Amino acid sequence: MQVDCVIVGGGIAGLQAAIQLGRYRHQVAVIDAAGGRSTLCRCYHNLIGWPDGVSGSGLLAAGRSQAERLGVHFIRGKVVRAVQEAGGFILSTEENSQINGKRLLIATGVKDRLPDFPALIPCMGISVYVCPDCDGYEISDKRTIVLGAGSVGAEMALTLTHWTNEIIYINHELTALDDHIRSRLKLQGILYVEMPIRAVLTEESQFKGVTLNDGTTIESERCFVAFGGNKVRSAIAEQLGAELADNKHIIVDPRTKMTRVQHVWAAGDVTAHSEMVSIAMGDGSQAAIWIHKSLIKP
Repeated sequence: MQVDCVIVGGGIAGLQAAIQLGRYRHQVAVIDAAGGRSTLCRCYHNLIGWPDGVSGSGLLAAGRSQAERLGVHFIRGKVVRAVQEAGGFILSTEENSQINGKRLLIATGVKDRLPDFPALIPCMGISVYVCPDCDGYEISDKRTIVLGAGSVGAEMALTLTHWTNEIIYINHELTALDDHIRSRLKLQGILYVEMPIRAVLTEESQFKGVTLNDGTTIESERCFVAFGGNKVRSAIAEQLGAELADNKHIIVDPRTKMTRVQHVWAAGDVTAHSEMVSIAMGDGSQAAIWIHKSLIKP
């Protein structure tokens, strides 16, 4: 299969780019493995036009339908190999498919490191959150547990004091915390608990609290998760020789979103460093504009 542009990743950034490229009447294929972070979020609250929120799955379904109406082709699969050749790229998937494209956009995103408590998943974006810029407002004046590890969780707890002064930080993994950070937590009135959690308490999509290993129950209306160690899905970019930051995010030109590899772009959370839906949309559109310019350039 030969197309003008292959987009790896069918999340928010990838779909927005696909729609824009489809409107330019280019042939576009989106390869998506599913399971991106936007599939987990039950409600985005900070988007213009959605004052009561919209689910990640709803946005994805609407975006895919819109792209398909423009002739964008979708392929379910996970890209495991990318090779640059004269005139474009050959992408191979885990499912033994092969797609050729003149241009390549990598929009593979980030996989959050979440604790193994399945009850958290129905609450994501409704009463359990990962991004303070996106959802800090949702905990305003509410009792909130930060479930995390070491200094990553502590910094999240400190950040959230902008919205509420009722914060409990539970260092679930017992990761070492230096005295300076402990002092900062105490100064801000944050209760610090250094003990693993036995169970998460929820009712459907509503977080209710946790039970610690010693049987103690701590009730709470809201929860933030902050363990660090999120996986940046930049392996394909690395294969092709794109420049990566120390944290594995792909470095791109801030104007064009192109990597240092000719005709390879990146957009969304996989880049350094945008982790909001509205920014991912902008990244996707911006990358698509410059991909289009490169395709029509004499």
